[in-house]
Amino acid sequence: MPDLSSDKSYADGRILQHATGGVGVITFNNPDKRNAMSLEMWEGFGEALTALRDDDAVRVVILRGAGGKAFVSGADISQFEKTRHNAAASEEYARRSAAQRALLADYPKPTIACIDGFCLGGGMQVAMLADIRFTSHGSQFGIPAAKLGIAYGYDGLKHLVSLVGPSWARLLMYTGMRIDSGEALRIGLVERVFPVDELWGETMTIAETISQNAPLAIKAAKITIAQVLKDESARDMDAIKAIGTACMDSADFREGRQAFMEKRKPKFQGK
Repeated sequence: MPDLSSDKSYADGRILQHATGGVGVITFNNPDKRNAMSLEMWEGFGEALTALRDDDAVRVVILRGAGGKAFVSGADISQFEKTRHNAAASEEYARRSAAQRALLADYPKPTIACIDGFCLGGGMQVAMLADIRFTSHGSQFGIPAAKLGIAYGYDGLKHLVSLVGPSWARLLMYTGMRIDSGEALRIGLVERVFPVDELWGETMTIAETISQNAPLAIKAAKITIAQVLKDESARDMDAIKAIGTACMDSADFREGRQAFMEKRKPKFQGK
């Protein structure tokens, strides 16, 4: 686990931020409530994302939950009487948390959700907005909106359908059921499942691999895959062409070629 003593913290310590060797880590740190997300935590999460986005040394960002019981167990329901008791209040809550979700949805660097324990409701939304999801044996996933009388919203369901398809999305949403990590892997909700004591090490190993690859090439993949997922009429083919040109003209492409010819490991600068 990262050395938490060097973290920056936001939202009264409920969001922690750490960076080491090209890998940024954001920790949801509200373990007494299984890392349930309050509005303050959403806003702190946005601040942490922005700080790591603007840190040129950071090449990849991992999202994780503290305490070993949950990634994020959902929204902080105890706030609902104040913040989401009717449609108008709920719209204000959605507005105040939308900026952070948009920040993660359009994040320029690769993101990995490292999920140990419960990943429910709003936690699923965070996990699905990440590029890649790794989890431990014994983790549980679900969206209990139907048990609470909440409409989950377009963006969350768009991501769910794109990962697991419409029929599994319906089954999960209509029942509010929880599934385990094996089922989550089988339906495409997560990419890898590891023993709990290996999850962090394996996640860091993959994050370090990503951080050592060419940032512009990764950015090209990220941009292009995002455009593939859009309707053809909405695709920005100019953005794909621009990042492709940037890659081919980059110092990193020259370095990659030279390193290959010289049979050594490349050192990429991201330019």
